[in-house]
Amino acid sequence: QVQLVESGGGLVQPGGSLRLSCTTSGRTFSSYAMGWFRQAPGKGRAFVAAVSWSGGSTNYADSVKGRFTISRDNTKNTVYLQMNSLKPEDTAVYYCAADLRGRGRGIPAEYEYWGQGTQVTVAS
Repeated sequence: QVQLVESGGGLVQPGGSLRLSCTTSGRTFSSYAMGWFRQAPGKGRAFVAAVSWSGGSTNYADSVKGRFTISRDNTKNTVYLQMNSLKPEDTAVYYCAADLRGRGRGIPAEYEYWGQGTQVTVAS
């Protein structure tokens, strides 16, 4: 069983920054690919970013490229999402997820475990 707990969400003005964290349980965190997804009101869950087990490979949704950075610290069992230049359309509940097979793609069905989500609101 893997448990994921997100933190770091909140209210921020357009153009501002936030850093989300996701801490996981489990002794084999370093073998998982990790992803961030988001869900805005009335919309489906959308891929944001993913990182390979080593941190050496990342991929991003086009909508966040150049603004968001995903990273991980395997010594702390934690994955991060640094979000800069935030826009109102980034408002959503953000979820981290674990892909135990290490694929790290943007397909929600490939992630076996999910956190409870953290709200990010971008508004003036």
